[in-house]
Amino acid sequence: MGKRKFEYSDNSDSEYSSSQRSGKKTRRSVATLPSAVVTHLVTTHIIKEPDIAPLRTALVQWYATVHESRNMPWRKPYNPHLGPEERAQRAYEVWVSEVMLQQTQVATVIPYYNRWIDKYSVFCIQVYAHHFSRFPTIHELADASIDEVNALWKGLGMTLPSSQPSVHPAVSTGYYTRASRLLAGAKKAVSEFNGKLPDNAKDLQTHIPGIGRYSAGAISSIAYGEHAPVLDGNVTRLLSRLLALHAPPKGKLVLDILWNAATTMVEDVPGNVQHPGDVNQALIELGSTVCKVRDPNCDGCPVQPWCKAKTGAIETQLPDIEDLCKVCLPLPANADVTSYPSRVEKKKAREELDVVCVVEWRKESDRRFLLVRRPEEGLLAGLDGFPTLENVSVSLSAAKLLKMTHQLLPNLLKSSKIKTVESIGDVVHVFSHIKKTYRVHWAVLEETPHPPQPIVSASTSVPPVMGPVRGGRIEKVCSYSYHDPFHSLPSLSIGTGVVKIWNLCQSKWRTDV
Repeated sequence: MGKRKFEYSDNSDSEYSSSQRSGKKTRRSVATLPSAVVTHLVTTHIIKEPDIAPLRTALVQWYATVHESRNMPWRKPYNPHLGPEERAQRAYEVWVSEVMLQQTQVATVIPYYNRWIDKYSVFCIQVYAHHFSRFPTIHELADASIDEVNALWKGLGMTLPSSQPSVHPAVSTGYYTRASRLLAGAKKAVSEFNGKLPDNAKDLQTHIPGIGRYSAGAISSIAYGEHAPVLDGNVTRLLSRLLALHAPPKGKLVLDILWNAATTMVEDVPGNVQHPGDVNQALIELGSTVCKVRDPNCDGCPVQPWCKAKTGAIETQLPDIEDLCKVCLPLPANADVTSYPSRVEKKKAREELDVVCVVEWRKESDRRFLLVRRPEEGLLAGLDGFPTLENVSVSLSAAKLLKMTHQLLPNLLKSSKIKTVESIGDVVHVFSHIKKTYRVHWAVLEETPHPPQPIVSASTSVPPVMGPVRGGRIEKVCSYSYHDPFHSLPSLSIGTGVVKIWNLCQSKWRTDV
């Protein structure tokens, strides 16, 4: 994105005529501005009072015809007769769905949501039997361990196209972070709020971990009927087009405009005919299914008559320069609806090389692999995986990289020596902001009567463990005891990158035994 042709500054000579230098502050008229400057009134980006009611009515009427079309189990008609317990349960269900939907497609979320909420899921009973935990209420979630939560969350990754914008700040820290915050929020709701999520957006955002302004508005409006706005990536795009706001949706001034518009849509909603939660869900649904990034269905859009990007209804009759919009960038010559909002150039994901040490102990048919717990903060926080040396220099030779595995082991296991170590290949795994290349080293320990004991340091919340292997499947045995097959992954707290690494190991194993 090129630099703007015109800067708005209170101290700039360009804002005033040359008479300013003689002591007269005569405002410069719009007609004297350079032609490349954006010349529309700032009130272009405000929903006018006469338009609010008909716009909202058209939106809600459209939503009534489509709200069941995608079979989202968390969408239920608003029922004003629900009691406090039932409203709190709705809040919990909406909260779970909103966290799951962060940068994840609806079709992916639906089965995860059903397995999380449904006590009588046939799929869970048939496939996972007693191994599988479910959390139909906030109390059951609060009683769970992080490993149980991560096991149910496994695979619910970032599956949206890269062009899909998002305003969820939690996403960049990794999708398992969302699960841990759900657990932390449930524990706090049970301990401090009598097992109920707060019934207003302010308290939700202030007191419940991981709930930001968007989620707080969604939960409080849908479950409790509060007149609180929402602004996710889909609503951002929709409102940017509705208001002809050609600006990157990241800066404070732009976000203030968008949040004000979102607030306008839900405040003073006539409760006898409309519900603020339905208005918010309608905005989200319209942005997701009709006002899409590419190929928007403008002909099928219920708010097209009020869409300034489509109609070109931009106010340009200005008395003087101080009334100009100060956030929009000049439109390209071939601009259309998809030009809004203006594009934000994404940073290229940085590339890193990690050395992953797959450490194996063998004794006859007993084969075990070492798993360690990652720190509770940072990338893949709190998950289990193979010992890893992160972000090593790509300039190091293969021999030096293999030597690093020898240097790592004494920090993990007591009285152990490496018998053989070899590089078995690379695994590439892409996060939202990092492209990792995992250089996998397979180290076989010298045989001892028993698996080597882990070294436990003050910084290690869970010690390394040697898991037994049967038939090509690794099992984890540790102090918080559970035993589950690695390849089906129902109860291990591991990331998909570790799964890829283990699949590589299995392919090598089959040629080794």
